[in-house]
Amino acid sequence: MSHYVYIVECADDTLYTGYTTDIERRIAEHNQGQGAKYTRGRTPVELCYQEQFKSRSSAQKREYKIKQLTRKQKIELIKDDKDE
Repeated sequence: MSHYVYIVECADDTLYTGYTTDIERRIAEHNQGQGAKYTRGRTPVELCYQEQFKSRSSAQKREYKIKQLTRKQKIELIKDDKDE
């Protein structure tokens, strides 16, 4: 099973970082108002970034590190990913 860390851009231009084992399902949940409390009033959300991991532990450690980044640093992470 794969584990993912992702960043979505919300309708109000804020960024949300999360963890899941199924990206498509999780984005659908966010957009149906069933995802994280933070995103419920900020739909629709759009996936901008994702990383894949083999273990839940490594994915959640990365999620924590990304959540510690500033907005500017997260935007740079997203931009660098799209440039590759």
